[in-house]
Amino acid sequence: MTLALGALLALGIVLGHHAMQPEPQNLTQKDIDAAVIHVLEKTPLPSQATRAANIIGPSVVRVRGFVDPAKLAAHIAEKTKEAKKSGKTLRKKIKPKALKKSENDESGVPEPDDGEIGVGSGVVIMENGTILTNLHVVAGADKIKVTFQNGLESDAELVSVRPEHDLAVIKAKTLPDDLPAATMRSTNDLYPGDLVVAVGFPFGIGPSVSAGVVSGLKREFRSPEGKRILTNLIQFDAPANPGISGGPLVTSEGEVVGIVTGILNPTGQRVSIGISFAVPIENAASALGMHPF
Repeated sequence: MTLALGALLALGIVLGHHAMQPEPQNLTQKDIDAAVIHVLEKTPLPSQATRAANIIGPSVVRVRGFVDPAKLAAHIAEKTKEAKKSGKTLRKKIKPKALKKSENDESGVPEPDDGEIGVGSGVVIMENGTILTNLHVVAGADKIKVTFQNGLESDAELVSVRPEHDLAVIKAKTLPDDLPAATMRSTNDLYPGDLVVAVGFPFGIGPSVSAGVVSGLKREFRSPEGKRILTNLIQFDAPANPGISGGPLVTSEGEVVGIVTGILNPTGQRVSIGISFAVPIENAASALGMHPF
């Protein structure tokens, strides 16, 4: 009798608990759409520039060129001597960091430091560490170093150059794990007004991101030294300053359409006034002897 009463009591508890549970709700497409809209309103999506920077970021590197300090000192001395003979003032084209003045030196002549002569940017285009940068960043360098997003620093070797496009291909000797190569995109469907993002190391600071639009296509630009005219360039208005040269110009999808190569400033000051140029990625890829698509 006691066993039967216990069984009935247990059954009653189970049935009562089941009766208290809500009936399963049949969700309609309207319910699902409303839930999605609610989540989007509460969690704003990142901007197009943010998305582009996050995609390309792991493929962007800092590039530095060095010469032997003794060679640099000899070069400066020779140029100074030539300038004195001609009565001209020597205009140093050496990055200030590459030179230092001794505390006890009152001659005003700077002394070589680590021999750094160029600082720029680059973008990994092959997973084996092949990198595109500007030729003027590494020109004349005895040693090239690159720094990856995770902080790993590696020596790099010069593979090839394309002077007519101010491009150089270098290859890092030590690679981080799972190094991603950037995705390249044709400029055939690139138009004035399209959003573009430039990523690199302006004045050695970075990685830094700037955004703007394509201002024009098929532009010509004479290098500051006046040594060559670069043609078929992408003009863009994203702020670009010295040091970002060699960095990628990418679309809102983070795909590389160009390599930043120069800025225009009628005053002669090497700062951005909103007129910058990039070499189309088709020309850049040809420096490798490959088609990018």
